[in-house]
Amino acid sequence: MSLDVTLYSNKCETCGRSEEVFRANITHNLGRMAEAAGVYEAVWRPDEFAYLKASHILPVLERGIAALEDDPKRFEQYSAPNGWGTYEQFLPWLKQYAEACNANPDAIVEVWR
Repeated sequence: MSLDVTLYSNKCETCGRSEEVFRANITHNLGRMAEAAGVYEAVWRPDEFAYLKASHILPVLERGIAALEDDPKRFEQYSAPNGWGTYEQFLPWLKQYAEACNANPDAIVEVWR
């Protein structure tokens, strides 16, 4: 099982369509690591915590990235023993997500879990 995150540009007032500007997928095995890094709610459950736009979650992602980079040993303990969900996979994924949020601050955040 995995988590899909998507950022959509603002809806067109005329046609109601949105453009997908970012899409990424990550394993649920990283949920505990995300929780320890303080990003679980923003990444896995943004709809439940009023993280509606990319600009809302960007500060949370940046703090989580800083925490992960500052203390890798602390977070490596949450890596899945089977290799499906490791620190080495999560940090670059989170950075990519943060970059997309920074580039598209008004994008709407949607997740499929």
